[in-house]
Amino acid sequence: MNVLFVCSRNQWRSPTGERIWRKHAEVHSRSAGTSSSARRRLSTADLNWADLVLVMEDKHSERIRSDFRAEARHKDIRVLDIPDEYQFMDGELVELLRDVAGAAIDDKLATFGA
Repeated sequence: MNVLFVCSRNQWRSPTGERIWRKHAEVHSRSAGTSSSARRRLSTADLNWADLVLVMEDKHSERIRSDFRAEARHKDIRVLDIPDEYQFMDGELVELLRDVAGAAIDDKLATFGA
């Protein structure tokens, strides 16, 4: 299953999610940002690749649905509600992503391919 993590600038939150989940046996992870100044900017190809899109805040979901209407129409996009308060691989951020993203990933894996 392909999981795309999205935040604003692709500096701290989404790369941390990508790093945490990249060694999972059933998950391929990637990260991107919605801002024009993102380290790796979200693209149509990213959305087409993703089976599950995990965004950090509501504004990221809204931006995706606005900027990528066709690609987002039938996409499973879930908001993790993780504020922009953490550095890359911050211990608290890692714990949050394991818990919140883990629940979303487990849920999707349970229905993946069904």
